[in-house]
Amino acid sequence: MKMDNEHESRNVEDRRSSSGGGRRGLPSMGTMMVIWPLVKPLLKTKFGWAVIGLGAAAYFSGFNPLSLVGMGGASATVNKAQDEKQAVFIKKVLGSTEEVWNTVLPKYGMRYKEPVMVLYRGSTRSGCGHASAQMGPFYCPADQKVYLDLGFFDELASRHNAPGDFAQAYVLAHEIGHHIQNMQGTLDKVQKAKQSWRNEKKSNALQVRVELQADCYAGVWANNAHKKFNILEQGDVEEALRAASSIGDDKLQKQATGYVRPDAFTHGSSQQRIEWFKRGLTSGDLGQCNTFN
Repeated sequence: MKMDNEHESRNVEDRRSSSGGGRRGLPSMGTMMVIWPLVKPLLKTKFGWAVIGLGAAAYFSGFNPLSLVGMGGASATVNKAQDEKQAVFIKKVLGSTEEVWNTVLPKYGMRYKEPVMVLYRGSTRSGCGHASAQMGPFYCPADQKVYLDLGFFDELASRHNAPGDFAQAYVLAHEIGHHIQNMQGTLDKVQKAKQSWRNEKKSNALQVRVELQADCYAGVWANNAHKKFNILEQGDVEEALRAASSIGDDKLQKQATGYVRPDAFTHGSSQQRIEWFKRGLTSGDLGQCNTFN
């Protein structure tokens, strides 16, 4: 992905110094299941309890003790140079979304209001509550900000087998898609519908439509960004499609539980996510992204 000549967005709150090395939230359930075989024997002795206490103190002060045994994952010690390089890249991607949507949205009778991207490590606060690395990137309608722990990209590459700069750009473009939905009033309508139904299956199905539309909007951005800046290189589209596929609900459920429950989908299947991203990428037209019909 060719971004060397693009400018970095100024709509960025960089909280990495106050969050990445700061206190963390509780480990995810998956992490607890992994470390339990290590912790269980330690519970039998006073020395073991002391080790657990030291490990917990280190974890919540910002150092991940699991990195000492090769289990640090996305929370392992950060390579400062690589972290800064990644931050510069994603700021340029954000700048690209601003250029594109400031040009494209007026064609649909809308004026683009640029959102803020919050970069952090570990955990931080958002207008929608506590934000942690385990949650993955998300958009908060309450403060109109995208929250992004750069460690997610490490996980996207290692755990989900979806490396590449355009895969990372797709993730951010998807979250910006939610911002556009917020401007359109879509997110508010969906939230009101969920509250009136109070039916989990129907709410999940509606949320899938929201997520697939954001995928389509990400494709529309990619189409117009390439026309405007000639950013795409060979293999970039495949990177994005691999990322879309790797975080499909069916694939994630299969990995986590061994089986698939379509009525519990909240983002769409791998195939659906690929199809809607490709629709936006091919057409470059927001009008092709109506997932609600």
